[in-house]
Amino acid sequence: MNLLNIILDIVFLGVGTLLGYFLHRYQADRALQNQQQKADSILKGANEQARLIESQARENAVKIVQAAESEIKERRIELNRETDRLDKRRSELDSRVEKLEQREQALNKRQSTVDRRHNEIEKVYQDQVAKLQEVAQMTQDEARKELFAAVEKEARGDMARIIRQIEAEAREEGEKRARKLIADAIQRVASEHVAEVTRAVVTLPNEEMKGRIVGRNGRNIKAFEQAAGVDVIVDDTPDSVTISCFDSVRREIGRRALAKLILDGRIHPAHIEKIVEDETKAVEKIINEAGEQAAYDANIAGLHPEILRMMGRLKFRTSYGQNQLSHAVEVSKLAGILAAEIGADVNLAKQGGFLHDIGKAMDHNQEGTHAQLGAEFCKRYGVHPKVVNAIASHHHEVEQDSIEAVIAEAADAISGARPGARREDLEAYIKRIRSLEEMSMSFEGVQQAFAIQAGREVRIIVKPETIDDLASARLARDVAKKIEETMQYPGQIRVTVIRETRSTEYAK
Repeated sequence: MNLLNIILDIVFLGVGTLLGYFLHRYQADRALQNQQQKADSILKGANEQARLIESQARENAVKIVQAAESEIKERRIELNRETDRLDKRRSELDSRVEKLEQREQALNKRQSTVDRRHNEIEKVYQDQVAKLQEVAQMTQDEARKELFAAVEKEARGDMARIIRQIEAEAREEGEKRARKLIADAIQRVASEHVAEVTRAVVTLPNEEMKGRIVGRNGRNIKAFEQAAGVDVIVDDTPDSVTISCFDSVRREIGRRALAKLILDGRIHPAHIEKIVEDETKAVEKIINEAGEQAAYDANIAGLHPEILRMMGRLKFRTSYGQNQLSHAVEVSKLAGILAAEIGADVNLAKQGGFLHDIGKAMDHNQEGTHAQLGAEFCKRYGVHPKVVNAIASHHHEVEQDSIEAVIAEAADAISGARPGARREDLEAYIKRIRSLEEMSMSFEGVQQAFAIQAGREVRIIVKPETIDDLASARLARDVAKKIEETMQYPGQIRVTVIRETRSTEYAK
């Protein structure tokens, strides 16, 4: 039984193995058939798509060939037309060349005829010139010179007459134009007829205050004069004392300080120094504000703060009663109007007019005229060279380099000369001028002496037979020294000695 079971198991195992093998073989064949069918289907689709693409490509190629053949045909037609046109143009050019050659031949023949005629005319001209020279008894060059001299003489006469006429018309028209410009400028600048006057007089509440100001043994007045840098004049004038100083700023500080001391009542050296120091700061603030306000009123921007501060000092400076800061603003406006009317640089003209008297704010402390000092000061702070020249030349101490300098000088003269601008003490002015001239005339060898520029310069004319060149230099030094010793004056006075030798003979 066991053996039979084993045999049966072996038989069943073999049969199962065969069945599994055949089943696997069947499945593999079936899968292979499916893949073959798929491959055939894909290949069939690819062939159909290839045939379709090939058909479309063939159709596109046919269209491209047809289009190319059509374009070639059109190009060939166009080329034929162009060829025909070029052939026609070539034939026309050939005909023109032939005509030009014929014309050139004709011109050559005519040129030869003209040359022959020219030679004949030249010969006739030479014969005529020779006959004219023989008749006139002068050469051609001599005749030309004589003709040119006559024409030149006549032309010069006409030219001189025309020049005189033009100069007269220009002078008349220029005077009319100048008067119109000045009148228009004065009308457009509305200024007060009487400018403010700075007075250095302090009113006292009573006569007892004079004694308190002087102090014991004069200690209060000495301390005040030393601290403020001014002279205090206490005289018989009732209820007032006078502050005297060439520096207008220090005079103003002294006036304010003394007025404040009188109100305060405490007058002693320590308090005097404190009050003077406080008023100095207050006046410096006023000076800065005045300079900035003046530049704003004159419509001038871009100036250095130090220049504005120096301009502010002119608030306390007057000239014959005319406030110099107001005068500067007025001159700036006048210069701007004149510059605009004649086409000059308005900004430079206004700056030149505004800064022309800036040297008056410093001419008490330094040697030199206010024009020179002002020009050097403004040049140091980067002011435009034309403006510097306008400042230096507004009293003709140097040459004027621009029209703006001339305008600044004219505006200065207009502002100072208008009615009511300045209050002049005629008697004191004449006395000062006369004393300068008499002092100069007191020296030996002086023929004439003239004080000019409001007493800022003395010109002395000497006798050449008495004073030589070396003595002229010595005389100028002696006169200047005597003026320094005997006169009081602000700034400086220029002394100029002139020596001239003339030789005259008479022909009888």
